[in-house]
This record gives sequence, structure tokens and C-alpha cells, in this order.
Amino acid sequence: MTTPSSTTPLRSDLDEGVFTLRSVDPVGDLAAVHAWMNDPEVARFWEMPLPEQQIEAYLREQRASAHSTPYLGCIDGTPMSYWELYRADLDPLAAHYAAKPRDAGVHLLLGPSDYRGRGLGARLLRAVSDWQLSVQPYAERVVAEPDVRNVRSVRAFERAGFRKVRELDLPDKRAAFMVRERSK
Repeated sequence: MTTPSSTTPLRSDLDEGVFTLRSVDPVGDLAAVHAWMNDPEVARFWEMPLPEQQIEAYLREQRASAHSTPYLGCIDGTPMSYWELYRADLDPLAAHYAAKPRDAGVHLLLGPSDYRGRGLGARLLRAVSDWQLSVQPYAERVVAEPDVRNVRSVRAFERAGFRKVRELDLPDKRAAFMVRERSK
């Protein structure tokens, strides 16, 4: 596998409780992910307000990917976020920036609205990108490409140690290309 695996679990102690990542179950987690994707605030940027069957197919596709792994983030066992951790240098994104070998990538959505707007996203992004770099020793950096209109997301990435390098015109959005380098 080219992305972090469940054999090296992430566990991070936060004020809110213990944060962990686990592999997405396309059936068992479908109701939660479907509800989150159909939340107007999430749908505005993820653009996936789809019926359950299509969300399930999407999750199955992500699970079958050779370069991306979907995770559910939980606090004290309660699902509260959806993550896609991937090899950015093997992703279609690589055609839009100067990819380096083994670049790691991250996509995130905070599910229930009570987890948003409190600075939690930045702390989670820091913990997850630290974990990505620790389990992928040859990766020099983690990249992300949130929608430039998603000011809160861009701010969370910056607070997590990412810097905005430039804007990218991607097929589905104008993105802020964010990079977090491995500390020397």
C-alpha cells in the first residue's frame, strides 16, 4: 500500500478527547458520510450532495484505489470527520504542480457542524500530517488543495503549518495549493 495503513494507527490526545483514524467501512459508515456530504456547508466545497448509493460507490472506489485511502476520524470513538490520505505524486493532481516523488496528500471534511469553527481542524491537520510524514519516511512534504473560496479551510491548513504556495486551476475548482514540509 502506498498510503498510511491501519497497522500504524494514529492516536492523538486532544482537549476534546482521543482522536483516532480508522479505515472507512463503505456500508457501516455510509449514513454518517452521506449526511456530511449532504450538509450544505460541506456540499458547497466537496460538491458531492449525492444519494446514498452514489456515496457508497464513491467510498468503495476510494477503498479500491492504489494510491488513496479513506479514513474516518473519531473523537473518543465517535465519528466526526472524513479523510482521504493519498500519494499526491500518483494522483491526477500531480499534473497541476511540480510533484516530488512520494508527496503525500490530504483531503478533510469535518462532519457534524458542532466540530467546525473551533480551531479543531487545524489541530487535526497537524496531527494527521505529522502521522503521514512519520509513516512515510521518504515523503518530504504533505500537500493539499482546498477550494480558495473555503477561507476557513485555508486558514486551518495555515494554522497546521501548511503554507499557501500559489493558486491552481483544477478541473473542478480554483484551489489554494498548500504545502507542509518535513521538519529537518
